[in-house]
Amino acid sequence: MANRNPHCTFCNLIRGSAEVSICHEDADSIAFMDIQPVNAGHVLVVPREHYESLLDVPPEIGLHLFRVTMKLAGAVRRVTDCQDMNIVVNSGAAAGQNEPHYHVHIIPRRHGDGFDIPLPFNGSSMPDRTVLDALAVQIIAALRDPMRVAPQDEDGKAAPEVALAVPVFREVAPLPRPRVVAPDTDEWPTGEGAHGELVRGDRDEAPEP
Repeated sequence: MANRNPHCTFCNLIRGSAEVSICHEDADSIAFMDIQPVNAGHVLVVPREHYESLLDVPPEIGLHLFRVTMKLAGAVRRVTDCQDMNIVVNSGAAAGQNEPHYHVHIIPRRHGDGFDIPLPFNGSSMPDRTVLDALAVQIIAALRDPMRVAPQDEDGKAAPEVALAVPVFREVAPLPRPRVVAPDTDEWPTGEGAHGELVRGDRDEAPEP
């Protein structure tokens, strides 16, 4: 059964409870026209399953949605004859996401249309290079850390990451091997040295047969 949220507008659209103008659909995704477009041809690409934000989307679904977005972007440009376009993802309320169902915007753009995503942000300052380098190193470490896991809670959502403790084993010296002498023979008593070599002991130390 598909993962749906009864309070999600997009989930309701996907199951056909309201009018929607679909321009693409497959087993994992659906794309339809935005009802409040920036410009004519503004499309939303949406997973059929309910995932709230970018970090909730499984990698294979995220890749599929991007492939669909790239395919649709070319078609939107041909249909609208736009000059350029924005591909936008707002992930989370603080980033401007107003529907709790992950989606990708395909927005046709024309000079002077009045829409803007100002980057670089005029309200930010340029940090020192050492700060940028330190952040880059932290991100690299986060990508490579094999002991970081992303568990899921009972609802299947990604839970906060936890670090696994790595057990530490102390090196223990091997037990000495006893010297062995075959009875009724003239063989010398032997043992094993520190590096595995064969060591002969004194004949007088051999046990009595």
